[in-house]
Amino acid sequence: MADELHLDDIASPAQVYGLDDTELTRLAGEVRERIIDVVSHTGGHLAPSLGVVELTLALLATFNLDEDKLVWDVGHQAYAHKLLTGRARQFHTLRTLGGISGFPRPSESPYDHFGVGHSSTSISAALGMALARDLAGLRHHVLAVIGDGSLTAGEALEGLNLAGHMGRRLIVVLNDNEMSISPNVGALSLFLSRTLSRRWVRQTRREVLKFLRSIPRIGQKLAVYAQRGEWSFKSFFTPGMLFEALRFTYIGPVDGHDITALRRHLQMAAAIEDGPVLLHVRTQKGKGYAPAEQNPTLYHGVGLFTPETGKPLPSKGTVPSFTTVFGKTLVDLAERDDKIIAITAAMPEGTGTDSFRERFPDRFVDVGICEQHAVTFAAGLASQGFKPVLAVYSTFLQRGYDQVVHDVCIQDLPVTFCLDRAGLVGEDGATHHGAFDIAYLRHIPNMRLLAPRDEDMLRHALRTALDLGGPCALRYPRGAGYGVALAGEPRLLTPGRGEVLQEGEGLAVIAAGSRAHPALEAAAKVEQACGVRPLVFDPVWLKPLPEEQLTRIAQEFDRILLVEEGVLAGGFSSAVLEFWNDARLLRGQRIKRVGLPDAFVEHGNQLRLREMTGLCSGNLAADMLELLQGRGPAQGA
Repeated sequence: MADELHLDDIASPAQVYGLDDTELTRLAGEVRERIIDVVSHTGGHLAPSLGVVELTLALLATFNLDEDKLVWDVGHQAYAHKLLTGRARQFHTLRTLGGISGFPRPSESPYDHFGVGHSSTSISAALGMALARDLAGLRHHVLAVIGDGSLTAGEALEGLNLAGHMGRRLIVVLNDNEMSISPNVGALSLFLSRTLSRRWVRQTRREVLKFLRSIPRIGQKLAVYAQRGEWSFKSFFTPGMLFEALRFTYIGPVDGHDITALRRHLQMAAAIEDGPVLLHVRTQKGKGYAPAEQNPTLYHGVGLFTPETGKPLPSKGTVPSFTTVFGKTLVDLAERDDKIIAITAAMPEGTGTDSFRERFPDRFVDVGICEQHAVTFAAGLASQGFKPVLAVYSTFLQRGYDQVVHDVCIQDLPVTFCLDRAGLVGEDGATHHGAFDIAYLRHIPNMRLLAPRDEDMLRHALRTALDLGGPCALRYPRGAGYGVALAGEPRLLTPGRGEVLQEGEGLAVIAAGSRAHPALEAAAKVEQACGVRPLVFDPVWLKPLPEEQLTRIAQEFDRILLVEEGVLAGGFSSAVLEFWNDARLLRGQRIKRVGLPDAFVEHGNQLRLREMTGLCSGNLAADMLELLQGRGPAQGA
């Protein structure tokens, strides 16, 4: 048809609003095809976004996003939303530097009503929006779309609890890709949901309960029994009793790939005006793309792949990643020590603990998206003589900060925090960069902090952390190692002792963690350029600092470069300068610090981001030459 609406023609969701089901179904195919094509070239969250194509279309066809507010939890499933809100022509730039973000961002589109990236925030944010709406005397709808995994987190449950207590108009769409729906149960649930959500039924229920409560002496008990009876009857056929107990009207479950059914249920939810509603939607991750349907975990977050087959494109190298080396080392150490327990928060593959799970299923725990619980759970294990290892992305441990302080460090318990994705992670952007871990961990009493420079040092750091008998964190980056040989057994590192990687004169370079090897490369360029061979020092320990060696450097060198892949504010170089100042070692040396700025770093290729933030070997070589030429600030003069 000549007047068919095509994806690239959609400038706003208003063009989707009110479309008929046939047109929406045709658009679903176009959206799904575009997502598969683009993600095969950019990488990204494929399976979650494919699973909600029909749901997204139904939402945009039912609600007016120029007025109604829609909050996506995490944002892993938001690609269809981006395509249908005017960004189809730019979608090929997904997750690239200067291109479209992989997550909803209000700065990118007025239809991204709330910025997300970490899980389980949607209900709380949407409830805040609902209260703001009511206080302003407005009438628009507010919706939160949350997955079953995200619903397990404490913040989501806290949001549900408060929403039920406040009784505000709010629609929570539960995107459930785990529970199955039998046809018979689904049909009966539809009947019950449709019947029990009708206005006259709800009004009658209120009047009956009011009448029962008015009966002297026994009225309140009768009302309670009546409510319990209703809940029990409905929950016999549906999984909604929990939500009803939280004072939500439960509707569903409904097939999340049936646009007609979705629209009918969304309209039903929109018609309820006297409290919050939970619409239970059943979807299939990876829907419409066979490889992702068959292995949704593998295709949750993918790199580049061939769309026709789903097979990943061949890697450019064979160097194992830091994550892989960590996983293998943890298994090897656990073979000899049955006190080692591996814990992760819904990320066994991402953290490399899947190999531990296969080898020691009884000593492996996936707590789900519950980082706070994970930390305290680990503390409980440690209090009983075990050696828990919590493998978690650096950015996600932020969510368990209080527990690190209160439950682990105050009690000085031997919990090992293995912080994957420390530093710049690349295409996932600001919400996922591990920029802050040094700053938020180094000031906690009893905490030790290791930054292995390569995959071999990671092995030694892990063994050392498990041997310390107290809290310890080790941070390591995303991606491949440096190709360093993994020789011999892991050895114990001396606390507060770094390693001189290269003796030198004229300039000292102190490079923490993954920046040590680029610093060595930069030093070689400087020596070739001007004949000066800089000293390169790897502190190994960010806490306790290698004070004896740092003292020598401050005394012997007048030009010093400090490098770290973390925020400068409160980071490793801050700790070094604090030590030098307190020890009266600052005497006018020219010192330059290189690290992440006081700004959120955008998404893009890891290498490009490091170049932009001055962390690549070429940048560091220029900094060294600048210091050698006498430029740069003098300290403590």
